[in-house]
Amino acid sequence: MPGQAPGQNSGHDSGHGSGHAHAHAHGSHGHSHGHGPPAPVSRHLRKVIAAVLIPFAVAVAAGLVALWPGGVPGHDEDTGLGFDRPTLAARVTAVKVVDCEDVNVRPPSGQPGQAPGQSAGAQGQGGGEASGGTCRKATVEVAEGKDKGDTFTEVVPPDATRTYSAGQEVVVAYAANAPRELRYSVVDVDRDVPVVLLACVFALFVVLVGRMRGMLALAGLAVSFAVLSFFILPAILQGSNPLVVAVVGGSAIMLATLYLCHGFSARTSVAVVGTLISLLLIGVLGSLFIDWARLTGNTDDQTGLVHGLFPGIGIQGLLLAGVLIGSLGVLDDVTVTQTSAVWELKQADPGAGWRKLYGAAMRIGRDHIASVVNTLVLAYAGAALPLMLLFSIAHSSVSTVATSEVVAEEIVRTLVGSIGLVASVPVTTLLAALVVSADRRGAVPAAAGPAGGASQASATTSAAAHAGREGAPAPVTSRRGGRRRKPR
Repeated sequence: MPGQAPGQNSGHDSGHGSGHAHAHAHGSHGHSHGHGPPAPVSRHLRKVIAAVLIPFAVAVAAGLVALWPGGVPGHDEDTGLGFDRPTLAARVTAVKVVDCEDVNVRPPSGQPGQAPGQSAGAQGQGGGEASGGTCRKATVEVAEGKDKGDTFTEVVPPDATRTYSAGQEVVVAYAANAPRELRYSVVDVDRDVPVVLLACVFALFVVLVGRMRGMLALAGLAVSFAVLSFFILPAILQGSNPLVVAVVGGSAIMLATLYLCHGFSARTSVAVVGTLISLLLIGVLGSLFIDWARLTGNTDDQTGLVHGLFPGIGIQGLLLAGVLIGSLGVLDDVTVTQTSAVWELKQADPGAGWRKLYGAAMRIGRDHIASVVNTLVLAYAGAALPLMLLFSIAHSSVSTVATSEVVAEEIVRTLVGSIGLVASVPVTTLLAALVVSADRRGAVPAAAGPAGGASQASATTSAAAHAGREGAPAPVTSRRGGRRRKPR
């Protein structure tokens, strides 16, 4: 620049560049740019958080060791009900249209939206209908096992919801004590290809959008399935208390997935503590109201079959365990979101106190509460939609239907889980606001220690470079963070 001494420009440029580099290097200490990792907390706060979480993690590990099952227990013989029977792969080799009377099947008298005498199986088939109705006879070939290559026939009545076509892969059940011609029966169709393909598409979308976080989320999902498959389910089947197993297994899932997906930081630890408090509240409320409402938990065929095969399992405890595990996934979402909101608000406004942070984050949390509660209720309603259809045509009052055990169980499950979710928002937000404010108290004017000195030095260097560029005397920063003119 004109009027500058030789070499002055280069010195200014180097000073200005070094000032910016220094400021960026220590930008996370009180003057974050908002796009880096969360600022680390002080050593004192790390000790406080560790004093809470390390004993909890040790207790969870001890519970896993004490309750770890040796495998899924067996029982004397297959009942042939539900999934309690051996299954094999098979293939439909041919399908033939026959008269229902020829195969001793009585056609339905009529279906909704169907003319009297019209068979449901004949609709859209393009052929005439026999007087007795049109049925289908499928020839099925066993594809594995000791009877591989054997065939049997499966009759499909006209009102059947499942139909077969030649070449279709199916699943057949084997009954060893039945007559030879009745030992095999089709119980389902083979869905391996579409289910596996959909899982691959899901994983691809998660990785493409989430990148490294998406991969970590998939790893956390694998951990959750592993704990469910190798600990929770076998331990319950072996007769351990379902509630204790759910608490230990759910806590293990929470610790593994949260720290795996979000890293070891104070932010994640606050989310873990908030989730733990909410789970305890759900457990207490669930136990209280399940006992008070006298819910047995034995309201469907699957639960009855499990209780018949393993009488030692506490079905009522199984109901409460399901409430806890079902709420855990949504709790993780709520607590992590609220903790991250508080941290980001603090990064945007380093001078904000805990009250201001709590109020701002709770405005976010109230929107989250409205959406999460609605999501949970609709999820339960969607799962129980056939049941709701049956009760909508019942000749009983609404109160009678709502307080029947099969409906009251879903109501208690939904409301207890929702209370825990709603409570997790203020609890986690308050914990996060206190932690992030206590950690940075007095850090904005002049951060103590090396980090504060680096930030102060970078600010001084930048101001000096700016003053030199304008030709004005460079200000000097005092130890208290104030500014005074350089003595002439």
